[in-house]
Amino acid sequence: MNTKKVAILTSGGDAPGMNAAIRAATRVGIDKGWQIIGVREGFRGLMNGDFLPLDARLVGGIITLGGTMLGSARCPEFKDKTVQKETLKLLEDHGVSGLIVIGGGGSQTGAAALSNLGFPVVGVASTIDNDLYGSEITIGVDTALNIALESIDRLRVTALSHRRAFFVEVMGRDCGYLALHCAIIGGAEAVVIPEAEISPEKVVAELRAAHERGKRHAIVVVAEGARYNAAGLVNYFKEHHEKLGYEARATVLGHVQRGGVPSAFDRMLATQLSAAAVEHMISGQHGVLIGLLKGQIAATPYREVVANKKILDVGLLELARVLSI
Repeated sequence: MNTKKVAILTSGGDAPGMNAAIRAATRVGIDKGWQIIGVREGFRGLMNGDFLPLDARLVGGIITLGGTMLGSARCPEFKDKTVQKETLKLLEDHGVSGLIVIGGGGSQTGAAALSNLGFPVVGVASTIDNDLYGSEITIGVDTALNIALESIDRLRVTALSHRRAFFVEVMGRDCGYLALHCAIIGGAEAVVIPEAEISPEKVVAELRAAHERGKRHAIVVVAEGARYNAAGLVNYFKEHHEKLGYEARATVLGHVQRGGVPSAFDRMLATQLSAAAVEHMISGQHGVLIGLLKGQIAATPYREVVANKKILDVGLLELARVLSI
């Protein structure tokens, strides 16, 4: 494939490492003799032709920065087939013959739609939720885990000082990956995730048991997509006057998990995935998502990415239970 002008966009929720991905795609593309252009504000910018020519100097230094220099935005109107076809016409008018999409599930669904219309698209797996089929771990996850872990470690100090139970809510949408892994590496007494819902009564029982074992404090990690979020669980205990053995407090980490300086792992993962995306584009292997599978950089066809749901290893719940004793 003789692609001379390729566009790069970041879409959906920002993830630490997106800038490293932009940098790698730009410099590898330039090395191949391509003209690289950035698209501001994701698919919204793609629809409007909001383009920014990229060169090696413009992406210099961004590897250390969180977020995305190109910006990102939700764009539900891009689901419309007419809008997609109009966007392809705009790309043709600008001489763009290929697109690299850095983002998560919604972003790659949009990318797959363009691919189905015959336009060369390659995706790069990037979301802190780690819910994207086609990659065992995605850009931003490692940084988000470390930010959440630091917060949990800090909250544990106060919990111990005041004999409190902290219900710490982490991001992840409908996926409990962040919550489950934070619970294990953060030494939590309980975890609540959408994939294996437990009742407030069960959480009470686990905290009572922890108190009876002599624990002076407790940490419960709650996924934002769970039926009962952190605030909901604390309110339940207050309304039902449940005896926990601790004072209960809710802490919602929210978007603080997205804004960190990308870790070494995320910088390297983003660099490798984006470099591979460029290589696939130049060799004509488009219509795929580039991710990490079995420790190797791999391409998964978009038809598989959009048709399948990533399955969380709920077997880790038993490990979390054993380690909480």
